Amino acid sequence: MDNEKKKLTRKDLFASWLRWFLFNLSSISYERLASYGFCHSMLPIIEKLYDKKEEQIAALKRHSVFYNTEPQLGSIVNGITAKLEEARANGEKVDEEMINGIKVGLMGPLAGIGDSLIPGMLVPILLSIGMGLASGGSLLGPLFYIIAFNLIVISGSYYLYMKGYELGEESLELLMGEKAQKIKEAFAMLGAVVMGGVAANYVSLSTPLTYQSGEVNIVLQNMLDNIFPELLPLILVFVTWYLMSKKRISSIKIMLFMLVLAAAGVFLGIF
Repeated sequence: MDNEKKKLTRKDLFASWLRWFLFNLSSISYERLASYGFCHSMLPIIEKLYDKKEEQIAALKRHSVFYNTEPQLGSIVNGITAKLEEARANGEKVDEEMINGIKVGLMGPLAGIGDSLIPGMLVPILLSIGMGLASGGSLLGPLFYIIAFNLIVISGSYYLYMKGYELGEESLELLMGEKAQKIKEAFAMLGAVVMGGVAANYVSLSTPLTYQSGEVNIVLQNMLDNIFPELLPLILVFVTWYLMSKKRISSIKIMLFMLVLAAAGVFLGIF
């Protein structure tokens, strides 16, 4: 009987992380969401740790259950799971319920933090810089966004995976405690401030409508600016937010609606 302790190498961990990074959302269903992407990332780990076919099948089944989180920050869960699988393969007191419980417990908080941090803060900041660079027709704008986003996301995802493996279940206190909630709220607040700044700089809407009574000629836009500067862009931002957050209308449909509205408004002389 071989009692040699099984140990995952850096190569094994890299193969697992790369599969998750490239294929995390490649197989989505309402029933399981990102579970198959997670299971695919665990294949190098399972094949390295378990020799028996029955053990490999059992491991694949437990990683095929429902799973969903923000993919970039969520890579830390893959690292933690790899560490737990390694401990289980070496006979430590780690059962299936513990592994699945940790995955389920972490995916919610990480989704909240990740959604606030990546699409809520990082993307708007990089886009605002890119749009500023591209405003004069420079190719530097899109190149900056593509390179900066990928460098940050790829390096961050890899670091979090390896950190998750290093910490193992010790990372639960960091990710699920009171500090995690405060981090989530801070990123949400920062994301809202960033989105407000982007909207103030890049959303533009005005009207050429005028009202004339005798010798009095009232320009509606001038009147609005005297009462509340940039009121129309603000209304447009709030309407978009309402449609997306309250009515759950997709961003694609809203963009198409805005395109039609802008064309109709220009044609009718309203905008």
